[in-house]
Amino acid sequence: MRRRLAALLIVPALALTATACGGDDHKKSDTDKSDSASASPKAEAGAPKPVDSASPMPTISGDVGKQATITVPKAEPSGKFVVHTLSKGSGAVVKKDDLVSMNFTGKVWKSGKDLGSSYQQGGSPQLITAGSKSVIPAFSDALVGQKEGSRVLVVAPPAAGFGSQGNQQAGVTGTDTLVFAIDVGKVTPKMATGTQASIPSNLPQIKADKPEPATISVPKNDPPKKLVDQVLIHGKGAEVKSGKTVTMQYSGAAWKINEGKPKATLFDSSYNTGQPFTTVIGQGQVIPGWDKGLVGKHVGDRVLLVIPADQAYGKEAKGETLPANSTLVFVVDILATS
Repeated sequence: MRRRLAALLIVPALALTATACGGDDHKKSDTDKSDSASASPKAEAGAPKPVDSASPMPTISGDVGKQATITVPKAEPSGKFVVHTLSKGSGAVVKKDDLVSMNFTGKVWKSGKDLGSSYQQGGSPQLITAGSKSVIPAFSDALVGQKEGSRVLVVAPPAAGFGSQGNQQAGVTGTDTLVFAIDVGKVTPKMATGTQASIPSNLPQIKADKPEPATISVPKNDPPKKLVDQVLIHGKGAEVKSGKTVTMQYSGAAWKINEGKPKATLFDSSYNTGQPFTTVIGQGQVIPGWDKGLVGKHVGDRVLLVIPADQAYGKEAKGETLPANSTLVFVVDILATS
């Protein structure tokens, strides 16, 4: 299990990370990702409001839907947070708190360092909660008010980027202005939709009818000794394949029975972070129960996972909420895969 960062980092040169959580989660290692431990793109207090233009302005070339070419002026940046629509799409307007896909290309203004592109090396769009405080304003604020299909130029001073701490691993200092070309994708449902199937009485019962942490209750019987991966809502999207990236919302609880009384202790939920969770599946980056239980499912599915200790953390305790030999219960809504 890896401890999750305090905010979403989206820079392809850094191996994408996930959203924040106050405690441990379903990831395999108990330490932060080494490729992003220094990164904290959470917006600083007083991040500026975006303006449409400010001199000087970078130029963007290339077709929408492909990696952009960014040309930065030799002059110093204005210091203003610029969000400028280069071409307006024909889709729906992105509203605050919408979950929207986006692709981007990035560059550091002063050094000219490329920050890479989500189009590179078979990359995939990122799902961003528009206006979320857990995402750098260069992305979250830039999306609000844009139409699906638009290309947007963003000039982000430090307060709209990685803040005064910068991002050492990305080669971004605390004084760097960043430039992004953002292609706005589609607004995506925040959770699986449809009628939830009934759950056998000997398994945990799930209530998850709102985009918020699920309510999980467990029966009095002992937990199953084998992995349960029951689809509660059947989606119609692409199949989740081993080695591919999957984005999901989830809530997780520990199945406990104390003195004959069942109890489900919720220890983690992506809804508490403002951002869905993204990971490569089937390759050991998460606990075995996730790899085995989610491969073969589909986008739009809601999956009940009941994971025995030997496919979770075994005899290793993970704090007070996850004692040794814990059976874990997750409800997972699969939003995207690529």
